[in-house]
Amino acid sequence: MTRHFPKAALAVSFLALAAPAVAQDTTVIGVSIPAATHGWAGGMNYHAQATVDRLEEVYPQLDFVLATASNAAEQVNDIEDMVATRDIAALVVLPFESEPLTGPVQALSESGIWITVVDRGLSVEGIEDLYVAGDNPGFGRVSGEFFTQAMPDGGQIVVLRGIPTTIDNERLAGFEEAIEGSGIEILAAEHGNWNRDDSFTVMQDFLSRYPQIDAVWASDDDMAIGAMAAIDAAGRDDIQFVLGGAGMKEMIQRTMEGDEMVPANVTYPPAMIATAIEMTAVGMTSNAPVSGTFTIGSVLITPENAEQYYYPDSPF
Repeated sequence: MTRHFPKAALAVSFLALAAPAVAQDTTVIGVSIPAATHGWAGGMNYHAQATVDRLEEVYPQLDFVLATASNAAEQVNDIEDMVATRDIAALVVLPFESEPLTGPVQALSESGIWITVVDRGLSVEGIEDLYVAGDNPGFGRVSGEFFTQAMPDGGQIVVLRGIPTTIDNERLAGFEEAIEGSGIEILAAEHGNWNRDDSFTVMQDFLSRYPQIDAVWASDDDMAIGAMAAIDAAGRDDIQFVLGGAGMKEMIQRTMEGDEMVPANVTYPPAMIATAIEMTAVGMTSNAPVSGTFTIGSVLITPENAEQYYYPDSPF
């Protein structure tokens, strides 16, 4: 079951379902997410904490335990601690990496704990009761379609990939499908791990290996910033543009102002963690059906519509 709902409709439906129930035994929901290792994750952490704070007031029968992890092993330990010390009935998890989290989360699912997986899917399908994510194949496809429009005569590009996860694979596949037959050649695709410093290093390597690069698909705004820093440091003027993604406010502002190096962006909102936590709370407190897949579509941001996606007070 895949559903695409606008935010306004979500807000109305959740408010309708959010009336406090009669006092009863407390149900504990665990929320396990990566630490703020890059801009998108920082925004996600902000929305997770704000949602937990708000929902603990809305649902007096629910208690939340939120943990952030700097690596996959730490995240597994956090989840094991939630089970041992808090007896969680549900887990909302955004895996630091897909493979290391799959076995531990699968064991929880088999024990009867409700599982909501967010963004980075697990390596085995069907473990989770609810999956909330952006449209990762669509994120890649929208990005690739922009490249075909911006480069009608084709050209040579390099690609910065994220952390090795299922969603990174989906994004790359969607991108490659969109540019197929366009004359655009991917010279290389390497993991920048959604990190500025890593992407700076990867881009430096690309620049040393390839004397001509027409454009860069960074697939994330932090990686785009790292790539552009490397381009500036090398003094290269052959690169026409860098396309990031996820809607970082600084990047949206540059698009809005007509910066030729940042001509567009693609949405992938970190607030999806709030959607996942809220839907899990609804599932724990009502008979509303919330299992399945909830997909948040990606939109191309251009100078013409950038103002709609620019939030200067946002943490991301």
